Amino acid sequence: MVSSDDTRDPLAFQGLLTRTGRLWTYVRDDRPFAGPDPPAAIYYFSLDRTAAHPEAHLARWHVLMQADAHSGYNRLYETDRKPAPILKVACWAHARRCFFDLARLNKAPIGIEAVARIDALFAIEREINGLPPAERQHIRQDRSKPLVDALGVWLREQHTRVSSNGKTAKAIAYSLNLWDALVRFLDDGRLCMSNNAAEPAMRPIATGRRNWTFAGSDEGGRRAAAIDTLVETAKLNDVDPISWMADILARLQDYPAKRIDELLPWNWQPSQHQRAAA
Repeated sequence: MVSSDDTRDPLAFQGLLTRTGRLWTYVRDDRPFAGPDPPAAIYYFSLDRTAAHPEAHLARWHVLMQADAHSGYNRLYETDRKPAPILKVACWAHARRCFFDLARLNKAPIGIEAVARIDALFAIEREINGLPPAERQHIRQDRSKPLVDALGVWLREQHTRVSSNGKTAKAIAYSLNLWDALVRFLDDGRLCMSNNAAEPAMRPIATGRRNWTFAGSDEGGRRAAAIDTLVETAKLNDVDPISWMADILARLQDYPAKRIDELLPWNWQPSQHQRAAA
């Protein structure tokens, strides 16, 4: 499964003017279900947020993807997609955020109640983090499913009682419209409740914008995406990015091509020179 997210990436354009590009990320992190594959992230740059970009990024992918409700992903889920449709997994953190804003800003009783119910589900997820898929699925069926079923009934009841044009109705509709994708985690221990694998991968980008302000050009955006891929993948594997990149750049020119995988973050062993410097 991959977790996806995107964020804006301002570019310099005609002197002091800027235009808004996008950075997309796709993250594989099997650690929540004790999976065998090492975590990794990849970033792509684009000049806009149209559907053509995730379609190109994921042209060969046809399993599971966890993402927000961005309409640009919709074609990926269509039944006639080739080689096969991607199975949509929605994010409970996004659903919770709609209700949290109601609870925090308006003290809305429905918002407060919805947040409490969703938080109870996340509490179970914290307990089962790192367990094998079969155990996670069993616990979810036993403990989480009754809570989810009750939440679904409650949300539908509340939706009939509030103004259809109000913020509360919109928050409820967000969850109900995604309900099948939201509850999918109950039946598959590999899935997470949220796409929190991808969102932290975007956090350094949002923080970094305050320092570097914008990419210098389209090519600068693409280079930034490549560097972000290296840095974030190293971090996901608890490898210091600066030490790793300094070492592999020094060794790469003379390294045997058939052994290049040894330099990947999850396989990397520091060189003798670097160990001595440390």
